[in-house]
Amino acid sequence: MNQDYFKSWVEAKKQSGSYALPPRIDGKNDAIILVNDQEIINLSSNNYLGFANHPSLKEKAIEAIKTHGVGAGAVRTIAGYNDLLETLENNIAAFKQEEAAIVFQSGFACNAGVIQAIALEGDVIFSDELNHASIIDGVRLSRAKKFVYPHNDFKALKTLLQEHRSSYRHALIISDGVFSMDGDIVDLPSLVAVAKEFDCLSYIDDAHGSGVLGPYGKGTVAHFNLSGQVDFTIGTLSKALGVVGGYVACSQIMKDYLIVNARPLLFSTALPAAVLAPLIEGFKLLKDSQKQVDLLWHNARYFQALCKELGLTLLPTQTPITPILIKDEARAVAISRACLKDGVYISAIQFPTVPLGTARLRVMISAAHSEEQLYKAAHIIAKHINA
Repeated sequence: MNQDYFKSWVEAKKQSGSYALPPRIDGKNDAIILVNDQEIINLSSNNYLGFANHPSLKEKAIEAIKTHGVGAGAVRTIAGYNDLLETLENNIAAFKQEEAAIVFQSGFACNAGVIQAIALEGDVIFSDELNHASIIDGVRLSRAKKFVYPHNDFKALKTLLQEHRSSYRHALIISDGVFSMDGDIVDLPSLVAVAKEFDCLSYIDDAHGSGVLGPYGKGTVAHFNLSGQVDFTIGTLSKALGVVGGYVACSQIMKDYLIVNARPLLFSTALPAAVLAPLIEGFKLLKDSQKQVDLLWHNARYFQALCKELGLTLLPTQTPITPILIKDEARAVAISRACLKDGVYISAIQFPTVPLGTARLRVMISAAHSEEQLYKAAHIIAKHINA
């Protein structure tokens, strides 16, 4: 195969100054990481609560390997599933205040598998224009008709529904709970009201809301006191929970349906015990204490106030996600590289992840950060932006 096209694309990207590769991290993912023997303040991890390196989660993973081995063996519908998977799903359902939950191999696998399984030919999907890439791909895999509505604009969505809903059997409204590039939150009460008015299923991807919003980090649905009123709540187990995997909280009948219709569950090996056991512990820690969630929010407010004092332009986030607007892609990459040399790892987010002209540095705050680390990081970032 002739690879000239791909070679020229990479070379052009490098010439523009916007080509960026992540650094290699030696050791653990935490508030401080080691890059080329240098200690770096890590502002690019989704490790919201510091669970990725939590002592009790690590201990549970080690214990599970000793009792359950290192692999699940096959897909759950062929090899069966172990007791830890059953416990985890029951715990997630109870925590999310839903009838049932089903665990997938990743959050991406949830969206890739669930959307195409529930939105079939003759159905219709209405999706927020700023939804995550995994939702976009899941919608593309579905054979349903698709409409995209303006971000968080439920008047526009209602107009689309008035025009098109009656032509289709089932309708599905899909939105992120927290939008990961801007940090804003879905207007969930409006979404639920519109879904009920037009007899639609509601679907919230709460990857960045679970463990962050609501009492005890129960998520966006609980934040709006709407538990039990959203048909599908998707969450990841790799962000606030610190491990890996994804889940769908839903009714028992939808779990029964998905377990034999969602393709990632049918054709990909299940998560191993060393993943399941620390996740059970993570949900126990969340259920028992608000401490880590409160610390996350304290750190977020502290850092965001620092940024404003230093004259940095923040997008109007409603969460610990802190996007610092740069606009120019090459400049965002250059600032990111300069910060890394000075001891701060902060990712440059650029097209196609965000629209052209809106490149940004996206800061991900953690409960694991200290105020001293955040103060130092903010001043290093400001130095390079204001240079």
